[in-house]
Amino acid sequence: MTIHIPVLKEKVLEYLSPGQNENFIDGTIGEGGHTKLILEKNIPNGKVLGIDLDPGQIESDKWLMADYKDRLILENNSYANLKEIIERLSFIPTNGILVDLGMSSVHLESSSKGFSFKLDQSLDMRYDDRLVGLENSLTAEKILNEWPQDKIEKIIENYGEEKYARKIAEKIIEERKKGRIKTTLQLVEIIKNTIPKKFQNNKIHCATRTFQALRIAVNDELGNLEKFLPQAIDVLSSGGRLAVISFHSLEDRIVKNFFNQKAKEGLIKILTKKPIIAEASEIKDNPRSRSAKLRVAIKI
Repeated sequence: MTIHIPVLKEKVLEYLSPGQNENFIDGTIGEGGHTKLILEKNIPNGKVLGIDLDPGQIESDKWLMADYKDRLILENNSYANLKEIIERLSFIPTNGILVDLGMSSVHLESSSKGFSFKLDQSLDMRYDDRLVGLENSLTAEKILNEWPQDKIEKIIENYGEEKYARKIAEKIIEERKKGRIKTTLQLVEIIKNTIPKKFQNNKIHCATRTFQALRIAVNDELGNLEKFLPQAIDVLSSGGRLAVISFHSLEDRIVKNFFNQKAKEGLIKILTKKPIIAEASEIKDNPRSRSAKLRVAIKI
């Protein structure tokens, strides 16, 4: 299993600038890499509220509590519910908030939910285990087998930025007439039989964009980001900082437009005129950082 390396860690610390006894929120705690770095800086009594929708991630992060005890608070929830969480836990003041919108390496490598196109798994793709077993809960399998062709094409094109979206959607409709599409490898085979072979040996696997699109649609990732951003500004203390790491142009555009609007309203000052990206040395050590973009703003 690959060891998780938090992306842009030096820049995150530089821009969040955690001080002694300050409180921070990691809205996507994942494997706890960024949280650990913050807890090392906000000593002796500063706290971090770590939020993650995946209960498995929350359980795996309990190792941090051995070192940091009550300075770390873990919450199995969505960052889209930020205000409700903070009010319920009375987590004040809040001096900084971080969200890393990237795909967790745990989800890719050890989950059985169908996030990886390298493993033969069911096409689930739900982060939230509480939805498993609910009949009306959306899964990737439902999208592929029950949605009309135009909707499938739209999400693959918009969320995956896949130029062969139409052909892939057509092939999905053709294949599901033969039988239900249930597994990741079935979907990979459909994509391979659609995309020209000369484009199948690029650095990015030919199934990457379609899998990404399905994951975003299943978990309403863009909708959750849009719900989260205004809440983050509301709950931050004056002088508090909001840092967002995105990996997809649609996510980055949402953050950029939100920051620009709030800056015009005089609510924030943007600290990153252009998004911060990883240097070549980091990309070499952590290829995941290749598409990471960090934007930071400070509440006035």
